[in-house]
Amino acid sequence: MPVVFFGHGSPMNVIDDNRYTQAWREIGRTLPRPKAILSISAHWFTEGVAVTAMEQPKTIHDFYGFPKALYEMRYPAAGSPSLARQVPELLAPLDVALDQEWGLDHGTWSVLVHAYPEADVPVVQLSIDSTQPGAFHYDVGRRLAPLRDQGVLIAGTGNVVHNLRLLVRDGNAPAFDWTKRFNDRVRELIERREHAPLIAWEELGDDACLAINSSEHYLPLLYCLGLQRDDEPSRFAVDGLELGSLSMLSVVIGG
Repeated sequence: MPVVFFGHGSPMNVIDDNRYTQAWREIGRTLPRPKAILSISAHWFTEGVAVTAMEQPKTIHDFYGFPKALYEMRYPAAGSPSLARQVPELLAPLDVALDQEWGLDHGTWSVLVHAYPEADVPVVQLSIDSTQPGAFHYDVGRRLAPLRDQGVLIAGTGNVVHNLRLLVRDGNAPAFDWTKRFNDRVRELIERREHAPLIAWEELGDDACLAINSSEHYLPLLYCLGLQRDDEPSRFAVDGLELGSLSMLSVVIGG
């Protein structure tokens, strides 16, 4: 299976029809059909690592101040306890908790509602350990690679640039210069398969500090890059800069 990083952006993308949601639908139509999905979402940021292990994960509405239609939305995909049990085996000796409480947060279901609108593919979420550096997350992704050979789609969902403190609420606002520079730099490094600077993103200068003022939306990209095999191609399914300080870059690896 290929690997996908979704730049998920605003929850409004759940109900909007735009070039981002159209690209996500195209991903679902054109990639091989997965047997299951393992999602690494920016919105499950924990201390330690956990994986959802329930039969039927709930739909989590982890956002505020949006239209009623978003809160009425449900994404009724099944879970996969068998896939969840494989994750600690692949990541051993790392301690991975089998979680029965979380579910599918909007980082996951807001993109899957377009890519797999029938919710007929089982979905498991892997949490992001907030206490660990970039190299840890890249290595966890690398160690999950055997799942690809079993038909599991591993998907990271976040944003390369995500600075809500500086977000401009005007939908027509141009991107900040640093937003564009950092997004372009990430694209260039991905194209050149130079992962080391992306892993040590803190060393990429002031633009990186502004783009990643908190790391949870950036780190899912590192899991995806860790899964890229030698000479495996990547492509940019869609890109765009929104609200001044948000990048909507989505990347497909191996597809």
